[in-house]
Amino acid sequence: MTPDVVEVKPLPDYCLETVFENGERRWFDMKPLLTCPAFSALTEQNLFMKAYIAYGTVVWNDEIDLSPDTLYLRGRPL
Repeated sequence: MTPDVVEVKPLPDYCLETVFENGERRWFDMKPLLTCPAFSALTEQNLFMKAYIAYGTVVWNDEIDLSPDTLYLRGRPL
């Protein structure tokens, strides 16, 4: 089972630094996802930088979130 995200730091280059409940830190590049309709609103830098944690994953608003599975499995260990 994928661990929950407990910390997120959005970076100006549309990347995320995350910390998982098991203590692992990972880096995730959001740029490839920004062309998808579900994430296209995040091209607005101000919105992207408002990422926060809710229910163990990264969210931006009521409509945009990213699963901890994606962040963990596709993220690069730091």
